[in-house]
Amino acid sequence: MTEREYFASIRQRPGMVIGAPPSFHKLTAFLIGYDQHALRHGGPGLAGWHEWLVARRGRGCNHAWPGQVLHIALPDGWKTRQLSAEDDQRAVKTLFELLGEFAAEREATEGAQSWTAGRSG
Repeated sequence: MTEREYFASIRQRPGMVIGAPPSFHKLTAFLIGYDQHALRHGGPGLAGWHEWLVARRGRGCNHAWPGQVLHIALPDGWKTRQLSAEDDQRAVKTLFELLGEFAAEREATEGAQSWTAGRSG
């Protein structure tokens, strides 16, 4: 299963991995753990994710990647850490859309790199 497929399966049933009800903050906590586990065991995890989000947004700020996602999902801003139900749903939807795009781009890049490497040998 590719990372993109993995993220898509979580999107379909987020309660299976974070409990119900799903929320943006629970999902970001899960993904931070996922990233750290992958890195510890030699996988790419979410390497490049923050930089990709900054490029996608077109500007940086002092927020870590969850804040970058919120800036994209809620361009008018948010007032408190506790998101309204509507803002939380929008943030979750945006998070999964962005993860899907990021994973697809990384797969395409890795595929192109391995294809090129295979031709040079």
